Amino acid sequence: MLKIDHLSKRYGETMAVDDLDFEVTPGVVTGFLGPNGSGKSTTMRVIIGLDRPTHGRATINGKTYDEFKAPLREVGALLDAKALDPSRSARNHLRALATANRIPIKRVDEVLEFVGVASVAHKKVGGFSLGMSQRLGIASALLGDPGILLFDEPVNGLDPEGIRWIRDFFRSLAKEGRTVFVSSHLMSEMAVSADQIIVIGRGKFITSGTVAELTANATGTVYVRCADATRLGEVLGALEGVCEPANEQGLNVSGLSSDQVGEAALSAGIAIYELTPQRASLEDVFMSLTADSLEYGHHDAGVAP
Repeated sequence: MLKIDHLSKRYGETMAVDDLDFEVTPGVVTGFLGPNGSGKSTTMRVIIGLDRPTHGRATINGKTYDEFKAPLREVGALLDAKALDPSRSARNHLRALATANRIPIKRVDEVLEFVGVASVAHKKVGGFSLGMSQRLGIASALLGDPGILLFDEPVNGLDPEGIRWIRDFFRSLAKEGRTVFVSSHLMSEMAVSADQIIVIGRGKFITSGTVAELTANATGTVYVRCADATRLGEVLGALEGVCEPANEQGLNVSGLSSDQVGEAALSAGIAIYELTPQRASLEDVFMSLTADSLEYGHHDAGVAP
């Protein structure tokens, strides 16, 4: 069990994490989402003892990271794939970690083989691509066969095959009853790989739930294909619907239900060829939830700030 207990972390005048309080349960993949600067990485750094909390604490099976004599046996983490001594080989990097955590050296070759970097184990990690470094980081996290695993942006630098592999890997870890906590900015990936989602913004907890729960009550759009998209757009606009062209005959409509769109078209005598509700995606929900928590916004092209 991973527990974040009223955790706060301040850097000077900046409150990076502000009274976060949640639990990450075993047996499921939990996605940790938030805009840049929301406190995700800081939270993970506190969990594994790289930063000390200002208030509250993060515990692993009831203990803080520094209470473990061999922490890699309890929790494995991949936070920064390039945070390696570039002059060391992949094997020597893992051997040093194994020795420090009283892990049998034979485990080194096992995890190198598992993540697919055994063939370059003798090469210096300074020459590794980001994808190879990610795989070595995963090997480091697995070295002590821990029950709790943390991954910060683990698919960065991976090709499609690697992304599919790591998705299946997370699932297999969860099925073994392990706690899997994954931070990512890729909404589409979290939508298919995470069982539970925790959303934060500006260091504060916003919400949590399954993808289905988070999207269930969100307002989606309606796709309509009809005989006269221009005229239907005018009709729906008068009803405060927002219409965007989807193709020559189609519109994506927000602000109105499919029933309302159909009734409006019938009243206007416009033939409908297709009418399909589009459920809101996890990305739609995330953008709505964190709209007030963005560290940096953007302006439409051509509009002065």
